[in-house]
Amino acid sequence: MRLFDLTGKKAIVTGAAQGLAYGMAEGLMEAGAEVCIIDISPKIRDAVKALQAKGLKCHGVTANLSETEELQKGFSSALEALGGVLDIIINAAGIQRRHFCEEFPLEDWNAVINVNLTSVFSLCQLAGQQYIKQNSGGKIINMASMLSYFGGYTVPAYAASKGGVAQLTKALSNEWASKGINVNALAPGYMDTEMNTALIADEKRNTEILGRIPAKRWGTPEDMKGVAIFLASSASDYLSGAIIPVDGGYLGK
Repeated sequence: MRLFDLTGKKAIVTGAAQGLAYGMAEGLMEAGAEVCIIDISPKIRDAVKALQAKGLKCHGVTANLSETEELQKGFSSALEALGGVLDIIINAAGIQRRHFCEEFPLEDWNAVINVNLTSVFSLCQLAGQQYIKQNSGGKIINMASMLSYFGGYTVPAYAASKGGVAQLTKALSNEWASKGINVNALAPGYMDTEMNTALIADEKRNTEILGRIPAKRWGTPEDMKGVAIFLASSASDYLSGAIIPVDGGYLGK
């Protein structure tokens, strides 16, 4: 048995038109999986074309995961594209809003919580129902964050949502591990993505951040591939309810 082989597996990855989710989706496909990516961004078309051009098995579904009806339709469409079978889901879609806490608009709070936490629960629930229906077990990989461990600055909604993702992951694991459904989360550290463009451009903050990362660099989508494949494969069959940092050693310092 090849522990990290995903040949024949069917996967959904949300938010995968770019960034970390794109890297993880590509990693699953490189390991043999057929993947349907779900994203609201028009970049999804180019992403699918680029992945297919590499000979990878990729489908794309456009959906606004902040809208319940669209989320459900998006999941159904992705499942249909995969032939009605699901083995893996990575819930990586997320948004960010920055304001001082005393000025944080409730509208922005609700938007962040809705996309980063409520939609994650809904997709976990849909995937869990599908796995139970298939009687096959399955893998659920959620996207936590360094902000699952500490509060950050000017990002109270994001910190609350990612703390919630960590606890949701544990709660689902408690109920579903006995059914062969592994529920885990990845907690990326400081990553060189569009979401962090402002931080990278801020010379003072960039220097402070790099000074605490033992690896002495920002992470990249490539850094997410191996651990995503691990959690999606049979190599992690006895791992559930875990929050795994991918942070260049940041939390250990």
